[in-house]
Amino acid sequence: MIASIIASIGRLVLRLLAEIGQISLLLVGVLRYMPRVFRDRALVLDQMKIVGSDSLPLVVLVGAFTGAIAALQATNLFAKFNLIGIARPFIGGSIATVVFTELTPVLTALVIAGRVGGAIAAQLGTMQVSEQIDALEMMAIDKDRYLGMPRMVAALTMMPVLAVFSNIVALVGAFALTSMLFDFSAHTFFDSVQRFFNISEIVTGISKSFVFGGFTALIGCHVGFNTTGGAEGVGNSTVRAFTISAASILVIDALFGVLF
Repeated sequence: MIASIIASIGRLVLRLLAEIGQISLLLVGVLRYMPRVFRDRALVLDQMKIVGSDSLPLVVLVGAFTGAIAALQATNLFAKFNLIGIARPFIGGSIATVVFTELTPVLTALVIAGRVGGAIAAQLGTMQVSEQIDALEMMAIDKDRYLGMPRMVAALTMMPVLAVFSNIVALVGAFALTSMLFDFSAHTFFDSVQRFFNISEIVTGISKSFVFGGFTALIGCHVGFNTTGGAEGVGNSTVRAFTISAASILVIDALFGVLF
């Protein structure tokens, strides 16, 4: 009984290490073609449109409600202890801090992991099971250059941009809610944001978004390239890409909190 449990754990660890090795090799292969970004700009721009402008409406929607919910929780907490009057000068700054450093980078990354990471896995998985990737290799076209690198560059480039949009919309949403429920003026709210603003908060949020975007694209490509089993396999790869990306985003966010 104990031996079988240990053997199962060992097999799981070996599969995990093997997959980490495959992802690392894919990363090296993609990074090798980064100097070709300008030459392959048409491929990159197509992917930037998918990751960026096509995702913007959803990111704006999520950002607006993220800011509103953060403001609601912050103001309700102070109101519960009848401290809303004392905390009024600090609420805008406290909301901005949590929005810039945690909420919008993580929630935006989760949205992109579902929308873009899953789509990458589905698209590349379909190409894999239909042998289109084999056809590319027969024509001496490296899949890491033609398929992997443009998606990685697009995610690395557009995720921080989406996070900035989400930050702006979240602040507007937070102000709208505080002004409706607690009669905050624009001067009171945004003056608090300005007085307690720290550039490191923006840098931290943008850095997280950059890492999240690259990791989401990398996982999507890895899962897509290793898809098997026809249509059912493509569906499983889509779910698997989102699951791994979402879990990785939360782990990386925790590491950022510990290290920085």
